[in-house]
Amino acid sequence: MNILAFDYGASSGRAIIGHFDGKKVELEEIHRFANEPVEVGGQLYWDILRLYHELKQGLIKADKLGGADSMGIDTWGVDVGFIGPDGQLLANPFHYRSPHTENALEELTKVMPFDELFAETGLAFNKFNTLCQLVVMQKNGNVALKNAQTVLFIPDLFTYFLTGKKICEFSIASTSQLIHPGQNKFNEKIFKAYGLENKFPEIVSPGTVVGDLSKAVVDELNLSKGMPVIATLGHDTASAFLSVPKESENSAFLSSGTWSLLGMELDRPIFSKEAMQAGYTNEGGLGNNIRFLKNIMGLWIIQECKRYWDKEGKNLSFAQIAEGAEKVEACKFLINPDSDEFYSPHDMPEKIVAYCKRTGGAVPQTVFEIARCVYDSLALAYKHNILALEKITGRKIDVLHIVGGGSNNDMLNRATASALGVRVTAGPGEGTALGNILCQLIALGKVKDAKQARDIVRASTDIREYAPENTAVYDAAYARYRKLI
Repeated sequence: MNILAFDYGASSGRAIIGHFDGKKVELEEIHRFANEPVEVGGQLYWDILRLYHELKQGLIKADKLGGADSMGIDTWGVDVGFIGPDGQLLANPFHYRSPHTENALEELTKVMPFDELFAETGLAFNKFNTLCQLVVMQKNGNVALKNAQTVLFIPDLFTYFLTGKKICEFSIASTSQLIHPGQNKFNEKIFKAYGLENKFPEIVSPGTVVGDLSKAVVDELNLSKGMPVIATLGHDTASAFLSVPKESENSAFLSSGTWSLLGMELDRPIFSKEAMQAGYTNEGGLGNNIRFLKNIMGLWIIQECKRYWDKEGKNLSFAQIAEGAEKVEACKFLINPDSDEFYSPHDMPEKIVAYCKRTGGAVPQTVFEIARCVYDSLALAYKHNILALEKITGRKIDVLHIVGGGSNNDMLNRATASALGVRVTAGPGEGTALGNILCQLIALGKVKDAKQARDIVRASTDIREYAPENTAVYDAAYARYRKLI
């Protein structure tokens, strides 16, 4: 079978065909494209129609290769598009890093205190959550929100463009701070408390077959045949978690990319005070299980540094940056990667230097020193949040499984194993696309469940392992790191 996955990350997208022979999946990338936000009037937006155009190019390329038996779309979370009464998109969706939500948490707590909001939604308090965005847009009199007949999350928006059908997939909805954790329904108490009208479609479970590509799309692209569109695990992290080669209930997961999503799978949500204070969140996955995880700034910082260096003419690949960083003394330079100044784009190396000066630490000067600073700081952030995860769940983590593009960074993987003092596995690198495909195979009845899916991951992927090597250095650095948070 040939299964087509569209995987939209925060900085790039790709179309990948999974060739499934009944035992393993072979991935073939057929289309890749940049995903760059557009700044207008001081706000950031997704260039959503360009992204849809790239989706259509992927469909054309897949058709020329013989087509696929199904397709599904995963994207980043929280952001939404507004559909008017005439069925048309009313505005470009806001990018979650757009500054219009800067004071959103203050608006939320005017209505409901954090502890009550966490008890109702189980989500960490991030200013980019869908609830924050909607509350701010309503306060600002946003015309698209006011006139929308339907609100759709980004993967569901693309599915609507392709099929004409409006659905709301569970895993993507679970990023919104608008649903009951672990349940396939919106929390109407939240909508009522904030004076919001619920304009979302009914929530459907991951693996729901939405329908076929519309005749209009097939004819426009001159496709030789259509295909069913499946509401796969629409949140990219949920898809990535399905591709984790989980070993035991004490396995921790890290989806490493623009964001670092660190956590584990649970049968039920955790609403404890400790979970709330540690910034952990309860999101949804396959079978309505819980992805109990923490959002950490991730490789966004390196991506922004590279963008800055590219403009200066220092055209280094990510691999070259990591290789050069590994030659720099470990843990000499440290930042708190979740500090607010690293959230927004532009001039990231200058922000890192300024932070180190302000906090009294050693100040990196070169490209590789700055990169080493970021990698070591991320490894220590993982340690800090693993310790919190163990305390909250009562489980002793014995292995960390890293998936996603960041799993290809050997330098960061070694630093992480040393910082945590536990074994680390890395791969698959295309974990999100593979999880997307596996969810579709489950929907089609070709794979039984998550357990069999993970057996297929092991058969399909070269999983690399890293043992702790330099724990004393990272243990000493962790004491310094804690003073920064």
